[in-house]
Amino acid sequence: MKLRFLGQAGLQIELGGHNLVVDPFISGNPLAGDVNVDEIPCDYLLLTHGHQDHVVDVENILERTGGTLISNYEIVTYYGEKGYQGHPMNHGGKWNFDFGSVKYVNAIHSSVLPDGTYAGNPGGFVIDNGAVCFYIAGDTALTMDMKLIPITSRKLDFAILPVGDNFTMGYEDAVIASDFIECDKIFGYHFDTFGYIEIDHKAAADTFSAKGKELILPEIGKVYEL
Repeated sequence: MKLRFLGQAGLQIELGGHNLVVDPFISGNPLAGDVNVDEIPCDYLLLTHGHQDHVVDVENILERTGGTLISNYEIVTYYGEKGYQGHPMNHGGKWNFDFGSVKYVNAIHSSVLPDGTYAGNPGGFVIDNGAVCFYIAGDTALTMDMKLIPITSRKLDFAILPVGDNFTMGYEDAVIASDFIECDKIFGYHFDTFGYIEIDHKAAADTFSAKGKELILPEIGKVYEL
């Protein structure tokens, strides 16, 4: 599989011949100026919650590609009323798509769409296609519910965790989260976009390496093969 970091919490994932987009915040992010949102392929678009820095490019991408939205019931209903197709989920539920299974898991955060519409409860995703299994945490605090992931899912090959602090857990809590989910290869995201979430990259990496873990702070636009 291939993973491309789109900035903030945005991801482009090529998995089993399908293209997944997660939480696209590109046109509103000055740090992502080299990413052309109009060239991103999308078969499925996954949303963890409704905040602007996760949904700003949703309609643009869905309109252009005809992709299917995967999110909680409230968000899928909201975009469904705008004419976009979607698959609604809720916490603890799993569904087998043609690219693999998706389980919608808990996240501790807030969630509202940019126009003030209630966006349901935020979540994360555990995705498994048989060859690779990984966890996208979404915006979340450290939570004991993370301990359920290795109990209810196959062993994770890697995980994507927020590390920017202030609005989500910081890298110190993310190290603990990596213990809870029993995963030592972590991609950090939700960092550096705004002043509130700028981090010391070396301190973050050292915090993980001191525990025998790997923290990758991806570059915007770069593709990682996994």
